[in-house]
Amino acid sequence: MKKIILLLLIVIIALPSLAAEKIRGYIVDERNEPIIGANIYWEKSKKGVTSDVNGYFEIDAATHHEHLIIAYTGYITQSLHIDDQNGELKVILIEDTKLLDEVVVSRRSPGTVTQRGAVLQTQKVTLGEIHRAACCNLGESFETNPSVDVAYSDAATGAKQIKLLGLSGTYVQMLTENYPNFRGVSSPFGMDYVPGSWMEGIYISKGTSSVKNGYEALAGQINVEYKKPQTMDKLFVNLFGSDALRMEANVDAGIHINEKLTTGLFAHYSNDTHAHDVNNDGFLDYPKTEQFNFMNRWNHEAGKYVAQYGMKYIHEERTGGQDDAHHDIVDPYRISLKTNRGEFYTKQAYVFRNDELAESVAMIASGSFHDQKAIYDRTPYDVTQKNLYVSLMYENDFSKRHNISTGLSLNYDAFDETLQNSPYDRKEVVPGAYLQYTFNLNDKFIALGGIRADHSSMYGFFVTPRLHLKYNPAEWIHLRGSVGKGFRTANVLAENNYLLASSRRIEIAGDLDQEEAWNAGLNTTVYIPIGDRQMTLTGEWYHTRFIKQVVVDVDSDPHAISFYNLNGGKSYSNSAQVEMSYPFFDGFTFTAAYRYTRAKSDFINSQTGEVQFLAKPLMNDYKGLVTASYQTPLRKWQFDLTGQFNGGGRMPSPDVTNRLWNDRFDPFTIVNGQITKYFRNLDIYLGVENLFDFRQENPIIDAANPRGDNFDATMVWGPVHGRKIYAGLRFTIPRY
Repeated sequence: MKKIILLLLIVIIALPSLAAEKIRGYIVDERNEPIIGANIYWEKSKKGVTSDVNGYFEIDAATHHEHLIIAYTGYITQSLHIDDQNGELKVILIEDTKLLDEVVVSRRSPGTVTQRGAVLQTQKVTLGEIHRAACCNLGESFETNPSVDVAYSDAATGAKQIKLLGLSGTYVQMLTENYPNFRGVSSPFGMDYVPGSWMEGIYISKGTSSVKNGYEALAGQINVEYKKPQTMDKLFVNLFGSDALRMEANVDAGIHINEKLTTGLFAHYSNDTHAHDVNNDGFLDYPKTEQFNFMNRWNHEAGKYVAQYGMKYIHEERTGGQDDAHHDIVDPYRISLKTNRGEFYTKQAYVFRNDELAESVAMIASGSFHDQKAIYDRTPYDVTQKNLYVSLMYENDFSKRHNISTGLSLNYDAFDETLQNSPYDRKEVVPGAYLQYTFNLNDKFIALGGIRADHSSMYGFFVTPRLHLKYNPAEWIHLRGSVGKGFRTANVLAENNYLLASSRRIEIAGDLDQEEAWNAGLNTTVYIPIGDRQMTLTGEWYHTRFIKQVVVDVDSDPHAISFYNLNGGKSYSNSAQVEMSYPFFDGFTFTAAYRYTRAKSDFINSQTGEVQFLAKPLMNDYKGLVTASYQTPLRKWQFDLTGQFNGGGRMPSPDVTNRLWNDRFDPFTIVNGQITKYFRNLDIYLGVENLFDFRQENPIIDAANPRGDNFDATMVWGPVHGRKIYAGLRFTIPRY
């Protein structure tokens, strides 16, 4: 115990640099995409390694003078003379464009990478995959992903809801740079707070995750990694515009102050303030939005001591509701949201050793201040959330087979919340500790077991166990299984304030429980060599069963929204998915997937007390996805096409005496496409979203009487906007 305490104290103190014993670096292509599996070896000794899914490598320093060779099929081999063994290299491989008997040798990096060695089923969405669509922000970056759904939650505020394994985004733990983020009041709009061009990659894992990151991941985890100051380009500019008059500008720059200190500057501005009312119902199809977004991050490396710091500020204004500029409306129904959000984070780490056996200690601290002032017609809703998160971690490889990770954490949330002059203030402090053990049998069998204990100032003591298994009976087949528990505090108004865009009454039961659920999953991935290429087949099944849940009930009373405890009732979600990807020829990638979802819950009729076990409303029964992408030789052009086939689903129960909507909604298809032209440091792209102009005809119920008893703008199951044509450019000044 004394040793652990001593190691944690060392985190706070900057220790002197020690001589580097390894050469470290990244292998990327001309598009700054990581090259996976590049060969890095010393010219004479032939001792070498390969680059991982991030293009990263570590190799023992040479004992005498010799060149470092970097080689990968289809690229020009590089021979490097290493003068300084400190710091990290960034090696850019150039495609070999020589014509040999009229055959061009080239190979395209995959857009979505499955981390084969990881015990958790994890996918990395690379920057190349993100660029295949308009992707103005995180919420639009999942258009080519079969696992994650993102859709508008209502037709007035522009709030977006993420869905994974048949559950809403509140059950998916959102991380940025591996610390929890976008919780509480930021969850309905957090997808818009991460510009697409700022991201280096997105990591998606399903089911319960590691206990290191907390107790909240009930359905899965999404981690966003921003561009790193030490590897990002000197300058990157992205300009975007659409026929809907949405304009956006993104600029980021990496500055190397010296060998040890680097910084990254990020700026974003978007303006979508033109009024759109295509269905002529008097309401804007989506709100007018203006956003300013700034971030600055620093990286400091001094031998075995590494420190990172970051700050971020967002200002956003949204205005929705009736369009009085194009309709003769004397007293328009308006929805207005003004948001100011500030964030900071720091990571401190000291690596005791990082050879075949690693040992390190680290600290992560983050905080945010989120202030939102909203008015839904004549109903004011103001909320301020303050969050502080601290985690201390110690990891040690005792041998090649045994690893232990342990640490302490603290999460603090304070809500200053008012709805129509009624306060809903609260504070929650949750200190906790975890222990995680990993057994690795030559990468053929891996078992990861973890347990954490936490104490909530609101709900008391609770324990979170989790277990992950991975077995490779052969190189070409990977089997994974997981089971674990998750907990979550429901902040019903903050997380669902978009539901105020209706005339429904808000009914919140007293003494809402902490949510608690078990999640279990199985995954099989098969890699089939076909010629000189490889087909990947994946099949998976996940089951989530709630022990305690705060039910969001829009069924029992068509004129009310009720929040209450499950009270021993049933609530579960089943999700099964199959996926196939195969590059049929050079420069071409193809993915096809199908997912079936079944999520049901008990709902209690507030008038009769009758319990109904119903499928959750506004949830697609299935989803099919087909994506194809072709990049011409010498990477001059790229053509992308995506088809989404969305199944129908159940609507909230209508009023039996005044049926204003149907019991179900029908299946629908969305097609997106994009063409990109590459120059040396410039990309120009032209694309279309919702090619066949499909839209939900009347997303707002009783739009003609917004202050009547039947008005509801939250019955959204499909696109609220039709076809959009967009264009943009990306300009880069590379670092190397």
